[in-house]
Amino acid sequence: MTDTTPHIVNCPTCGTGVKWTSANELRPFCSERCKLLDLGAWASGEHKIPGDPLYDDPLSGEPEE
Repeated sequence: MTDTTPHIVNCPTCGTGVKWTSANELRPFCSERCKLLDLGAWASGEHKIPGDPLYDDPLSGEPEE
């Protein structure tokens, strides 16, 4: 017997439970609003992936050390 209960994940923006199914085009977000808030946080630099600042901007024209 296969379990057909959809997996529930938390929306990364507000924490609301979201069904992880192919029918939910916004997954992992619960709404378009939460999706856009997350995108805005990335665009403003609020969210970022840590890295080595020497290698972050290959187009800066500064030589690597």
